[in-house]
Amino acid sequence: MEHEVFVPVPVERLRKTLGDPVRVARAVPGLQQDAGADPVAGRLKVRVGSHSITYRGAVHVSARDDGSYAVEGDATETRGTGSVELALTLRLRDTDGGTTVTFGGTATADGRVTELPPDAVGSAVVRLLNRFAEALGEAREEPEQPEQREEREPEPEPEPRAAEAVEAPVESPAPLADEFTEPVGPPAEAAHARRTMIGRSAEEVDHAPPRGRYAPVPALQTVASGATLRWAAPAAAVVLASAIVVGRALRKRR
Repeated sequence: MEHEVFVPVPVERLRKTLGDPVRVARAVPGLQQDAGADPVAGRLKVRVGSHSITYRGAVHVSARDDGSYAVEGDATETRGTGSVELALTLRLRDTDGGTTVTFGGTATADGRVTELPPDAVGSAVVRLLNRFAEALGEAREEPEQPEQREEREPEPEPEPRAAEAVEAPVESPAPLADEFTEPVGPPAEAAHARRTMIGRSAEEVDHAPPRGRYAPVPALQTVASGATLRWAAPAAAVVLASAIVVGRALRKRR
């Protein structure tokens, strides 16, 4: 068989896609990949007319020296004994506005597909190749993982940090009371008065002078002797002067 499909993308883009098995697997329409198997391996349901056949198999795409690609695959029915083998050659030709993809080769099959009309089988194969070629043109590269970006792109150098603000010196706390040489406290009279007010109501303390049993005991007072001396000195002087006058008068009489 031979079939051509026009794809509106450049040739180099299709070559990159065909060189990546993961992207090739995405381009196979309806492929359900098997976990842990080759990328282009798994289950594929093919609709032929009003019938559908599910195959399990794998396809391998390899580049040739002449620029073409070899497409080889085999599969078996999941519910039957039938099988399919294909050997195709895929060529890319640069065309105005895109690329022409040409499929050529042979395919052999047995089982259920041989019981279906040949025209329906041919239409199903053409539809499958058209969708495969279109999907090749729409395939995109996988986004790079964070670790891959770290390997390819060096991390930018950190920007210089702004100068940090200089903290103002903290003033030392005020000295405690025990740091003073003189004791800090109320006068003795005030302390004595407060001791005598214990037990009185707030109104009595604020508005009435202390009386009775609550009155503060007055502190002992010493009598100053300054006043007595102030009057005794002149009197002594007068007595002394009188004694002198009397003494002189007595001497003259003798």
